[in-house]
Amino acid sequence: MKAKKRIVGAVCAAAALGAALFALGGAGERAGAGTREAFAVVRRGTLTIDLAEDGEIKPSQQLTLKSEVEGRHSIIYIVPEGTLVKEGDTLVELDVATLVDDRVNQEIAVTNAASGLEMKREDLEIAKNQAASDIEIAEQDLQFAREDLVKYEEGEYPNRLNETKGEVALAEQTLEQAREKYEWSKKLHAENFLSESELKSDELAWRHSALALETARGNLELLVKYTYKREVAKLRSDAKQKEAALERVRRKSASSILQEQSALRAKESEYNRQKQKLEKIEQQISKAKIVAPMDGQAIYATSNKRPWDNQEPLKEGVDVWERRDLIILPTADTFIASVSISESALPGISTGMTVRISCDAIPGREFAGSISKISPIPDAGRRWMNPDIKEYPVEIAIDGGTGELKNGMGCRVSIRLAEYEDAVSVPVQCVVREGGEAFVWVKAKGGTDKRRVETGLDNNRFVHILSGLEGGEEVSLVPPLGASAPESANPAAGHGRAAQP
Repeated sequence: MKAKKRIVGAVCAAAALGAALFALGGAGERAGAGTREAFAVVRRGTLTIDLAEDGEIKPSQQLTLKSEVEGRHSIIYIVPEGTLVKEGDTLVELDVATLVDDRVNQEIAVTNAASGLEMKREDLEIAKNQAASDIEIAEQDLQFAREDLVKYEEGEYPNRLNETKGEVALAEQTLEQAREKYEWSKKLHAENFLSESELKSDELAWRHSALALETARGNLELLVKYTYKREVAKLRSDAKQKEAALERVRRKSASSILQEQSALRAKESEYNRQKQKLEKIEQQISKAKIVAPMDGQAIYATSNKRPWDNQEPLKEGVDVWERRDLIILPTADTFIASVSISESALPGISTGMTVRISCDAIPGREFAGSISKISPIPDAGRRWMNPDIKEYPVEIAIDGGTGELKNGMGCRVSIRLAEYEDAVSVPVQCVVREGGEAFVWVKAKGGTDKRRVETGLDNNRFVHILSGLEGGEEVSLVPPLGASAPESANPAAGHGRAAQP
């Protein structure tokens, strides 16, 4: 594009030089040179500065449909480009046979996950029932142990104590009776009223009663000092053990339930994951068929690709990948012109500026427009081609054009940068630059005088002279040999380029 612009500029400069030479109709004699030199008269009057750029016609609003299927898939159907489609019409269909197979396998995985989930739900209910049963048994054991302690302390022990005390009292009474009988038997035996054997029998009975009393008293002492303490300690220990067992059962039951709940959540997560995978596969399969969201004309995205884009044109059998642009549907009847402006010309333009647009496809027709958007960053694609080139995308809203303009048409835009009613100007080839300053050679007696001038914008034919020259003076169209490059070849001379007359 830059090379093309330089060629156009050179051709324009040569044409301007030829036109100037023809207009002058002759040349003056250069003193002592023996050659003829051409001069141009310094103009004073109206001067317009236009910036001309090549661009492309695009819809002002458009919808780009992309492939949303993951991975690479081949096209098995694509609507012919340029077809007028209705909302719901199929535009592109991708081959997703592998996804269909994956869906069958995934449906099996979902069924298995659902079965495993249901089993885990049953296991959780079983664990809850078992835990409730174990806890109930442990609570009963604890209750019985506590009741056994109370029963012993308040029932069995007092009864046993009373029984033992009664046995002691009975043994004491029996001993006293046996002793009295034995004493009486001794008196009767002494008076020969009782035989020796009967006396021995009463003595034996007395001694036996004494042993019975001693045994009863021993039993009472054992009951009070040992048996009671041991039984109470044992029953209290049993109660504590049952209480600890209940706590263990509760903790174990809670742990078992938590474990089953965790396993259930894992199964739920697995089921949901498998279900989501199935839903994703189904969504991917559904996205394999791209339909028109609205009425419009289908344009292939590759038809608008840049020259350096090596994407294969869209057609059946071509592989496409996720997020690749496929179809462009204009969503409005209005159009814009898209152009790229070099950074040197960017300061001279702003939104709202008037623009004229023409298309080679529509000869003799010129459209009016205005700058609607200036990108804040340069075109990365052009910088990739040449890092030294910095051009900023600019959008121009076109007034009218419905029914005439088509998407993708080439166009040429002309932006009016400046318009002067009273300006001094000379052909661009008259001005050369040396050391950052502009000079012209003014016609004088016997030759030319070198004069420094201050320049403004140029339109590739004439450069605006801000100071240093007056209208009517003559300047050389052919600077002396050894002079620097003409003003038009120096980007600092101005930002404008001539629009085609």
